[in-house]
Amino acid sequence: MSSLTGKQGPRYRHTAEDGAPYETIAVEKLTPIIGAEISGIDIGQLVEGDSRSNRQMDEIHRALAENLVIFIRDQHITPQQHLAFGRKFGELHFHPAAPHEDEDPALMKIYADKNSPRANGEGWHSDVSCDLEPPMGSILYIKQCPPRGGDTLFANMYAAYEALSDRMKAYLDGLTALHDGEPIYRGLYANYGVADRPSYPHAEHPVVRTHPVTGRKALYVNRGFTRHINGIPRDESDAMLAYLYQHAENPLFQCRFRWTENAIAFWDNRCTQHRAMWDYWPHTRSGTRVTVKGERPV
Repeated sequence: MSSLTGKQGPRYRHTAEDGAPYETIAVEKLTPIIGAEISGIDIGQLVEGDSRSNRQMDEIHRALAENLVIFIRDQHITPQQHLAFGRKFGELHFHPAAPHEDEDPALMKIYADKNSPRANGEGWHSDVSCDLEPPMGSILYIKQCPPRGGDTLFANMYAAYEALSDRMKAYLDGLTALHDGEPIYRGLYANYGVADRPSYPHAEHPVVRTHPVTGRKALYVNRGFTRHINGIPRDESDAMLAYLYQHAENPLFQCRFRWTENAIAFWDNRCTQHRAMWDYWPHTRSGTRVTVKGERPV
């Protein structure tokens, strides 16, 4: 069991200071650990581009780096504007095993209703970590949401790593783990024509990765895609992963976002995990996701 508390108070104490004031957007933190709501921005106008838009983009980059996931409500954007916003952060990722909108294969469809056996992303995961170069970030736009439920939870993997003991950090540093997409693709996406492929995405990544922008270390194993830690016996790997999963999912590291229609969530997959709550049956939750390509974890 994760040991984060004791007689001296919590072992993990968040001590980061707020940065300089923002000039073109307003940022309101959801928790001291992770998450912020952004206002004073119109994505539709932003993607058209002007000098103010450039300044806002700089501050959005900063807000994402500081808060790991940002939320922007009341955005009325077209599929093309959604794609254009994603491209401002890099080349877009195409998820071959998921349903997509006809406009562009990079526009992934997110949908669940009374006839759905499950919802996308029910378990804790980092998006497509089975890829050799997993996505940098994901931008989810929800147009229709249930009257209650359907929240998304996010967890800070910097904090999860930093809360480990020094001996555990030393043990994990340098280890790698296998991330395999077959169980997800063969099961969850079987109805989309990917269950009979001869091979599925898989890759080995560090158990602890270093963020290429911030230089901070983050725990990088997740229930969705990680199968085993390399170089140690299977029973030891299973026990270690079970501990790390439980540790990473501690509510101390989390924020929870309650969706409203036409809201956007943008998260950094390199230092977060997330899960969607499937607690709104028989209601409908519908939207689209654009995912930005990343780099090979180191």
